[in-house]
Amino acid sequence: MASSLFQPITIGVANKLTLSHRIALAPLTRRRANIQGVPQPISVEYYGQRASYPGSLLISEATNISQQGTGYPKTPGIYTSEQVEAWKPICDAVHEAKSFLFMQLWHVGRVSHSSLQPNGQPPVSSYAIACSDGEAITIDGALVPYEVPRALTISDIEQVIDDYRIAAQNAKNAGCDGVEIHAANGYLIDQFLHNGINKRTDEYGGSIENRAKLLFRVIEAIQNVYPSDRIGVRLSPFGTFKGTSDSDPTALFTYVCTKLSDYNLAYLHLIEPRVSGSLTNDSVDQSATLATSTLRPHYKGVLIGAGGYTPESAKKAVDEGRVDMVAFGRYFISNPDLVKRIENNVPLTPYSRQTFYSEGTEGYTDYPFHNQEDFKA
Repeated sequence: MASSLFQPITIGVANKLTLSHRIALAPLTRRRANIQGVPQPISVEYYGQRASYPGSLLISEATNISQQGTGYPKTPGIYTSEQVEAWKPICDAVHEAKSFLFMQLWHVGRVSHSSLQPNGQPPVSSYAIACSDGEAITIDGALVPYEVPRALTISDIEQVIDDYRIAAQNAKNAGCDGVEIHAANGYLIDQFLHNGINKRTDEYGGSIENRAKLLFRVIEAIQNVYPSDRIGVRLSPFGTFKGTSDSDPTALFTYVCTKLSDYNLAYLHLIEPRVSGSLTNDSVDQSATLATSTLRPHYKGVLIGAGGYTPESAKKAVDEGRVDMVAFGRYFISNPDLVKRIENNVPLTPYSRQTFYSEGTEGYTDYPFHNQEDFKA
């Protein structure tokens, strides 16, 4: 019996996109832009390769909404005209392959360094607590301790919300089919959600409702650009990446997921806690409580699961109805034809961590497609 993983699915109601299968390209930071955050021509080929199975959903690498939102050198942005123009041929390549691209909008908050910030200012966050997990990367690529961030004022928050709206408009101008709000992995929105970081005493701190307010205001700002069913949200419930913690994560994310249902989004994208951020260990903790199992009853729309899935576990999760789609990351890096390989049970090419964030074509566009004769007609 064929797996539901290869059954078509429609995302959106009024603004439908019909996908031919239920495997998505997860957002994958690759650091192949230039120092100004402008994607390079090599990225046109990279995305075009991974869009090669018609009817696929691709979620772009995390893309900075502003200079303030930038935390890693050579990651792409969507806040200058040069960046917008560079994204246009990428969107065209995806559309020429008859697939779809959602751009993931990113503000890293405190996970930055002053060398990357406007006028060398400190990074910003919900509260003035430095990240204790890992090290910051300077504009020159050096690893240094994280700095104490500046807590955003109410007027600062209004500007950040508008930066999301402007970034969404720029993504639309570039040709993206929709956007995904990065609210996971200990970055800015996550820094507001979790009370282990957010110690504010104003309208954006304290209660779960207050801490979740920024996320919902960002969604509502982007609704001025894209309809709700072209907006996705990515969360990492129960994750601890970049010093993330909360006194009651189940209550927090039950509330957030329940309220997200009211927005009629394109999808909700949940990262399983068995994978932590982008620097996950290859030894996957299969015993970790699954975010999708816990939160599926609280979200009524299309649910995407990500983090540590294999072709077999992805098929099982979709067949059992725990998720509607599965996003693959690392194996989509090393298998540009991943969807077709999974469909035909073709072995997967191993990935090389050493080239995840390197420069040039190696480990980026040079992974091979499989011999066509090994695929079904």
